[in-house]
Amino acid sequence: MAVLPLDTTAGQGPARQEEHPVRPPGHPSRRTRAGSLPPLLATLLALLLIGAAQGTRPHPFGDHLARGADRPGAPALRTSGGAVEAYDAEGTRWRHAREGRRALAVLPVAGHAFALWSDGLVTDTERGTAAAVRWHRAVPDAAPWLRTPGAHGGAGVLRPLDPAARMLAVVTPHRIAAYRTADGDLRWVLPARAGCAFAPAGALRRGTALLIAQPCAGHDTDWSDQIIAVDDLGRIAPHRTPLGNGLPGRAGKALASHR
Repeated sequence: MAVLPLDTTAGQGPARQEEHPVRPPGHPSRRTRAGSLPPLLATLLALLLIGAAQGTRPHPFGDHLARGADRPGAPALRTSGGAVEAYDAEGTRWRHAREGRRALAVLPVAGHAFALWSDGLVTDTERGTAAAVRWHRAVPDAAPWLRTPGAHGGAGVLRPLDPAARMLAVVTPHRIAAYRTADGDLRWVLPARAGCAFAPAGALRRGTALLIAQPCAGHDTDWSDQIIAVDDLGRIAPHRTPLGNGLPGRAGKALASHR
């Protein structure tokens, strides 16, 4: 006798089929919608992340500028609490501090506030409103000397080399370095004579020349060798042919005439 297969669905109606909703072409699935962001939202999120990263990025020189109300006229300058302060009769105009550093000396000239710091750095801050620190320059071998008692707090280190202060001399016992004030470009360096050292506080201006004392060890050195005369073009000497100090692309970059 043949055995027929048992139909287990008999009497239960037609088998239930799984339902799959039909979506129109191009309609994103639920997984796709949950796993992606609209392009505009994604762009805004990226910009916020970039801005946050830039906001937390430390300044390489640790500068902190606190600006008050802008008032006409050039403010006076002083060092106070390890910072540079600009002030007038109505109060403090702005304050420039650096993390872990102290301002030792400050030189005010038209439009510039030059400062010497305890780590041997020289800065130029816009004098009127402190809109920015224009440039930073490290002076070689200056930091160890500034920590010695004989440094006298950096007195005389910062010296203008011309009446308009287009050039700034930074005088240390080892060398004189001259920087163009417009952009901080190093223009020339004059080392001290062997056995001698420059005395930053011992400087005197005579016309266009800056006379700087250069005391030497021993008693056989002629007095004329213990005084150096410089100007914006370097050491004053007969028949010199120094380079000019003009900005690139402007007159004065070529060789200057003898003087």
